[in-house]
Amino acid sequence: MATAGLDHDAFEGIVDSIKEFAGRRLSDGALLEFDAADEMPLELVRAMCGSELGLALLFVPEEFGGIGAGAMNVYRICELLAGIDLGIATGVLATSLGSDPIRVGGTHEQRKRWLTRIGSEGLLVAYAATEPEAGSDLAALRTTAVRVGAGYRINGRKQWISNGGVADVYCVLALAPGGPSWFVVERDAVGLRTGKREEKHGIRASNTAAVFFDDVAVDADRLVGGVEGQGLLQAQAVFGYTRLMVAAFGLGAGWNALDRAIAYSRERNVSGGPLSEKQGYTHKLLVPNAVALEAARAFVEETAIRIDEGEGNLITEGAIAKLAATEAANQAADAALQALGGYGFVREYMVEKIRRDARITTIYEGTSEIMEMTIARDRWQAHLKTRGDHYHEQARSLMRLAERQADCGAVAASLALDALAEVLEQCRLQHLTRSQHILLRLGETIAQVECAASLVRRAAAAADGALHTQSSLRFDAPQLAAMARVCARDAALRACDAGIRWSGASAQEMTLADVHAAQAGLLVDMDLVAGALYGRATETAPQREPAMAGVAS
Repeated sequence: MATAGLDHDAFEGIVDSIKEFAGRRLSDGALLEFDAADEMPLELVRAMCGSELGLALLFVPEEFGGIGAGAMNVYRICELLAGIDLGIATGVLATSLGSDPIRVGGTHEQRKRWLTRIGSEGLLVAYAATEPEAGSDLAALRTTAVRVGAGYRINGRKQWISNGGVADVYCVLALAPGGPSWFVVERDAVGLRTGKREEKHGIRASNTAAVFFDDVAVDADRLVGGVEGQGLLQAQAVFGYTRLMVAAFGLGAGWNALDRAIAYSRERNVSGGPLSEKQGYTHKLLVPNAVALEAARAFVEETAIRIDEGEGNLITEGAIAKLAATEAANQAADAALQALGGYGFVREYMVEKIRRDARITTIYEGTSEIMEMTIARDRWQAHLKTRGDHYHEQARSLMRLAERQADCGAVAASLALDALAEVLEQCRLQHLTRSQHILLRLGETIAQVECAASLVRRAAAAADGALHTQSSLRFDAPQLAAMARVCARDAALRACDAGIRWSGASAQEMTLADVHAAQAGLLVDMDLVAGALYGRATETAPQREPAMAGVAS
């Protein structure tokens, strides 16, 4: 099946343009000023969406004058933008989210009218769905759209709306007589007004505001799709994609923080040497977080490729990617702040700002807790439908991979998958999924294990020279293999711990002895990862994985 998106040269041209623009207009000093002023640099964002960079065109299909970028393209660009400034990235990408109901649910005439204008005029769009009393529960709507003559009157309030105070166009979710429906409302509509900008903890260079609708009249042709009651389906149709983009935000912010900690440690001398040579610094604050970010990246890339190949929405995969990447970003930013010591705690240094900015990624586009519930419910059903074989089959697949690529962490990841399958089975036998807390913890563990398996596959693909042409190439195949081994060991141990902690399953059922044996060589691999982060050679040989009991090495 053909893969959607830009070719390599076109994609690299866009990347180069963004970097050049950022070099001219988005210095650290400028970004700190935007943050201190708590003001969106509207002229800059409009230039990025329209006149100078034309980023709005990325999200518009070619038939309507856009570029029609694929999920893989957009993930990489989202990461790049967030690595510059997460607030500005939010302002730019809010237009993509805001126009998604039109893109996936609009009639041909609506898509032609609005998407063409968004691309050619660089219009800013707001996704007006969240309400004060409903939060992420889109079904709990109080905003209404009542039929009046040939059109509708919209009344209600939306809260926490990105671009809410500056948008040119609003996609508004309202309860029509036929059910939740999206409507397109322009900024100059009579009765539409916006609240003051929210004074936020982070992403202060973005605009967030309440939007009020007081008897706002819209014609019937503003009903997205022309049929009432399709709003929730239209919203769900893009969750996998939009959450993947927020996951990319996490990657950008997390690596921005770690890169600054790495640079700081090269210059900072303690006890006779630079911090970059101290395991207490590298192995605690940098290595685990770099591994977690790259595990999330592996899952993001796998999901983006599947979306581009036409596999559909992949809601659960989008939730796993978002949960893993954004939680990793927050931990990385926190560690980077710690790594800079007192310098990290003051606003003169970017790490403090990045730490505040990253916090939003676990909240908007669905909180981490919603992601955990989404993941647990879906994978629980997969466990039941396959009579417990869902993760065992994936474990067998990784063992086959281990026969071909012995050094990429496949054995430990296979142990993690088998342990996860046993955890789910114990939950079935003991009816543990009646507890919401257990479901949330299952969602967390499932995301960790699936990302570890993805990183193993990514390391194997790198060794085979088979990575996607637009994959991130920060680390080479041996470095990815070391990361995959570190990650897989941790995932196996966590899966066993989850089983023992929540279901009381025995160590034998959780294959704990094999998991403990697989931890051998962990410190050596952490040394290898630290070397990769600093671009230095290491004399330590790669670690071959121990075989599982009963499996030939």
